[in-house]
This record gives sequence, structure tokens and C-alpha cells, in this order.
Amino acid sequence: MTEESYDVIVIGAASAGLTSALYLARQALKVLVISKDIGGQALLTDDIQNYPGFMKISGFELMNKFQEQAAAYGAEFEYDEVTHVEKKDDGSFKVRTTLKEFHSMSLILAFGKTPRNLNVPGEELLRGRGVSYCAVCDGPLFKKSDIAVVGIGEHVLQAAVYLSGLASTLHVIYRGSRIPEDDELYSQLKKRDNVRFYFNSTVREIKGEISVDSIIVSGNAPGSHEEEIPVRGLFIEMGYIAKTDFVKDLVELNKNKEIITDKLGRTSTEGVFAAGDVTDMPYKQAVISAGQGATAALSAYNYIQARLGRAAVSTDWKSVKIRVPEP
Repeated sequence: MTEESYDVIVIGAASAGLTSALYLARQALKVLVISKDIGGQALLTDDIQNYPGFMKISGFELMNKFQEQAAAYGAEFEYDEVTHVEKKDDGSFKVRTTLKEFHSMSLILAFGKTPRNLNVPGEELLRGRGVSYCAVCDGPLFKKSDIAVVGIGEHVLQAAVYLSGLASTLHVIYRGSRIPEDDELYSQLKKRDNVRFYFNSTVREIKGEISVDSIIVSGNAPGSHEEEIPVRGLFIEMGYIAKTDFVKDLVELNKNKEIITDKLGRTSTEGVFAAGDVTDMPYKQAVISAGQGATAALSAYNYIQARLGRAAVSTDWKSVKIRVPEP
């Protein structure tokens, strides 16, 4: 495994994690965000009407704006799942994902809930090589290609609407038996010539050696016929699950397996901060998570400053030049 060093690693990329990344990057820290997707559970919401500054906005669009702003100030992103975190003897942290290892001076836990795996042959082998859990993150890599998305509910339809604008052909493997005819997203998809629906079906296997070559699809009923569909990529939209077990030996959790924090976002472990739905804050709202993310970021910055013998900050009002990517 390769290992790279950062000032702060943020685990999670929804309201809390992306806000943390923005505030950290504005303080000229080297920050890495690790997440399987961008947006988390916010992607399930198509109509947000209580986020300040927007009369109405989809979770998909709002999280895109968060990510773009954090990236513009220099935050880096790694689309992977964290499997292990440990605090080293020197007070720094080692973070292991399915593919790499990273090192940081401080850590912000803001992962909320994690996308569910499909749990079929080929998924782990081809993760990051055609298998994705984030349409926003990886969709542009598959422009004018044959791809597929599998799942159920509004979140898979939202991903399908986005991906259908990129793909040559999009195969929607819908695990439910039907979608209401008056569903707005479904109505949009039915009008697109490049979309193929497979109802009451699922992906049984993902095939490929170096990258995804095809998927095996069959109906959910016993004895259903199997069909092999050539695709370059598969997007898995199976919903979300709370996964805090990998930090249970690092920070204190409550009886609901939420991370316990104080008003500054500090956990029971020095150098580790937390924000958003993964914490014991009872109000699970995007705007509250964003505020917690800013608090955790400034606390992490001050923690690093103290370790380096430098002055702390209490605000983030300074003017910082945006880093514009080269063409």
C-alpha cells in the first residue's frame, strides 16, 4: 500500500465533511476528504426548502456546490472506504482504506452513514475500477459509455437521471417491482431513448479482470433467467448504513453507536474531532451538520497550531485566494 501525509483527514463528504474541508483548506492546510460518495443521505432528498440561501434546492445540487467550493480552495478527495484508523505513538494518525494508507496530524470523523455494498462476486475486486457508489463523483468518467445503476427508491432514480445525461446507454436495474407512473423522476427517464429498465431484478455478479466488463442480471423470483449485459461501469445505490465499528476503539460512543463530542467538536481522543449525523447531536439537519463541520475544522486547526507552537484562530473571516484548476 502507498502512504501519503496530510495535515487533516476528513472521513465523510456530506454537509459536515465538506464544510470541514472548506474551512480547513481556507486555513491553507493540506486536507484530504475520504468517502465512498459525495453527499451521503442528502442525495435522497429532492426538495430541500430549509437550507438558508435557497428557497428550494435538491440535495444532489446542494452537495455539488459544497464539493466544488471545497475543491476550489484546494481540498483533495479520495473516493474509497475507510477500513481502519489508529493513533500512533507520536500522536499522529494512520488511516487505511481498501486501497491505500494515509497519515495525518489530525482527524475529523464526519461520515454520517455509509453506502451499502451490493455484496456480490466481483464487487470488491473491481471497486474503483468500474464499480462506484457515487454518480456525482465518477459519472463523468463514463461519458458516452454503456453503464448500469442498481438499487431501489428515489435515490437510484436521481442517480439514473444524472447518469442518463452522460451515458451512451444506461441500464437501470431496479430491485422493486414497480415505480408509480406519476413519479417525476421516472417520467423523465421514460422519455430518454438511452435508458433501459429491468424491474424486480438485481445484479448477481460483476465480471472483469482489470476493470468492469459486464454484469449478470436476473429477476428476483426463484429460477429467473440470467442475462449478461456488457457495461463499463456499475453504480450501486443500495441506501446507507451506520458504520462506526471501525472507530469504536478510537473514540467514545454512546448506546446508539454515535460519537460523543463536546461543543467544540472534540471527541474523547485528542486530535480527533467529529461532526454531523455520526455524532450524538440529536438534531440531524444539513444546516446543523454544516455548522458542526465548521466548528470541528476550526478546532482541528487550533489543535495543529498548538502542536506547532503557533497562535490559534477564533474566526474564518480572512480573505483567501481560490485555487483555480489549470485547464
